[in-house]
Amino acid sequence: MRIGIDLGGTKIEALALDDAGRTLARRRISTPAGDYAATLAAVIRLVEEVEAELGRRGTVGVGIPGANSPKTGLVRNANSTWLIGRPFEQDLARGLRRPVRLANDANCFALSEAVDGAGRGARVVFGVILGTGVGGGIVVEGRVLVGANAIAGEWGHNPLPAKRADEEPGPSCYCGRRGCVETFLSGPALSRDHALAAGAKLEPAEIAARAQAGEAAAAATLARYEERLARALAAIINVVDPDVIVLGGGLSQIERLYERVPRQWTKHVFADCVDTRLVPPVHGDASGTRGAAWLWPPGAVPG
Repeated sequence: MRIGIDLGGTKIEALALDDAGRTLARRRISTPAGDYAATLAAVIRLVEEVEAELGRRGTVGVGIPGANSPKTGLVRNANSTWLIGRPFEQDLARGLRRPVRLANDANCFALSEAVDGAGRGARVVFGVILGTGVGGGIVVEGRVLVGANAIAGEWGHNPLPAKRADEEPGPSCYCGRRGCVETFLSGPALSRDHALAAGAKLEPAEIAARAQAGEAAAAATLARYEERLARALAAIINVVDPDVIVLGGGLSQIERLYERVPRQWTKHVFADCVDTRLVPPVHGDASGTRGAAWLWPPGAVPG
């Protein structure tokens, strides 16, 4: 049995799978945001509750909105900032009395969709998170590409490509820079852009619904978003050239993205044709948790 944990900024989810990928148990709680000790205790409690329910011990993989530093072993680059600088993997292993595997949540999402989701059978899959933040993960032939600096696929903190004059220098980002992809393509960024243009503060789902209903201001906001997403993903295609790009996070539910973004990225891709497919996830918001579970190979024995 394998247990995956998706540690997000607002919720923590645990999922137990068998080796065939069938769900055995699933639990979700709110994240004790801002409290490292409480977050650690919550993850330990979730694992223990799942194991008590199923009557057996499992391997544990965890997806976090950040990554471990190869140099220090401490969490870095996490938008759940209370994890930054903490030895979360070591503390969790000590609390659970076994080894655990920790990975970026976007890597977990990409792995899940590559193993048995929308990217199944593809050689190279790029998984995108479009939610509270923007992240990405690369899977090549069924294995997560981590990279020498443990930042492979971390496209959200690159500058938005080919910024127009009215996009310079771009919004401030928590990473300390301005104009990052995340500041244009996250859910809060979409809401902020609409508020600046239309004077109304709306959630992304409401903007999408109003655009679908024909409201001009919402349609214009979504069109700006699509064009920016096309530019940003074209840069990924030019570097990684994936077979499939799978969108995840709350904004992946906007259906028109899958038709309109590929129509626009062709003008930015350095090729005479673009065969990369843009697809929604098969496993939805369970993908991050499933991918965390898949961090351990089939047949792995809990420590």
